[in-house]
Amino acid sequence: MMDHPSSSTETVAETAAETAAAWRARYGTDLGPAEGLAALDAPLRQMLAHRSVRAYRDQAVDDRLLEGAVAAAQSASTSSNLQLWSVIAVRDAGTRARLAELAGGQAHVAQAPLFLAWVLDLSRLRRLGRAQGVPTGGLDYLEGFVLGAVDVSLAAQNAAVSFERNGLGLVYIGGMRNHPEAVAELLGLPPAAMVLFGMCVGYPEPAELPPVKPRLPQAAVLHRERYDSGAEADIIAAYDAIFTGSDSARARGARPWSHGAVHRMRGPEALSGRDRLRQALHALGFPLA
Repeated sequence: MMDHPSSSTETVAETAAETAAAWRARYGTDLGPAEGLAALDAPLRQMLAHRSVRAYRDQAVDDRLLEGAVAAAQSASTSSNLQLWSVIAVRDAGTRARLAELAGGQAHVAQAPLFLAWVLDLSRLRRLGRAQGVPTGGLDYLEGFVLGAVDVSLAAQNAAVSFERNGLGLVYIGGMRNHPEAVAELLGLPPAAMVLFGMCVGYPEPAELPPVKPRLPQAAVLHRERYDSGAEADIIAAYDAIFTGSDSARARGARPWSHGAVHRMRGPEALSGRDRLRQALHALGFPLA
C-alpha cells in the first residue's frame, strides 16, 4: 500500500521534530548548524534518549532478549579478534542482594530482574595456551589488561543499545570494583578474570523514569586536527549553567557539573575503595608488568 505524499511529508516532519527534541534534551541547546541531523534514523534518537534507569517493573527479562543483546555485544569490534571478555547473567535474588552490598548498598542491583556482570577475561586465552603448550606471557603486560578493558566496554555498550531498542532500561554499576576479589569469589571467576563493571537491566518503572542528563557540548569534546582547550573555560561555564538548570540536576539538587566532577576525583577517599585497585588486580591474577 502506497503512502500518500502528505502523510509521508508529515512523517518526515515528525521524525525531524523527535530528533531535534532528543538533541535538545541531551545538550540543552537546539540543533543549530547541525540541523541536518534532524532527519537521521531512529537509532540516533534512541541513543540521545539514553538515561540511567534505577527503578524497574516486576517483570522478567526474556532470555531471547538477553541472547539478542549478547549477539549485539559479540558483534562489537574486538582487538585482533581476541574477544577478551565474558558476561555472567545473574537472576538469583540472593546473589543480586549480595552484589548490591558489595557495590556500596545500591538497592537497584538487588531490585533489577537481571544483572549482568561484565568480565574482563584473560583466563580463556590462558587456558587455551596451556592446552596448546604455548606461552601467553603477553597477557602479563598492562597492554593485555587494556585490550580486555576496551573489548568488554565496547561489547557492553552494544548490548546496552540492543536492550534499549527493545524497551528495556539499564544502568552501569562501577561499584563492582569496590570489592573486586569478593565479587570474583561470589561469581566463581578463575584467575586472570575480573568484573570490570555491572549492568542492571529491566523494564523501567514509568513513574520513576529519570530525565535525560545534558552532556558536554560537542565543542568541549570534538577537536579538529589538533587538541585545543583554548576556549574550554567559557564552554564549561556555559555547560554548567545548562546542567544546573536541567530537570535531572534540579531533581537531585546537583552542583555545577565541573564542581561535581572535580570533587568526585578529589582524592583516594572519594574512590569507594577503588584506590587499592592495583593491589586487587594483582590478587586476581593480573601482573600488569
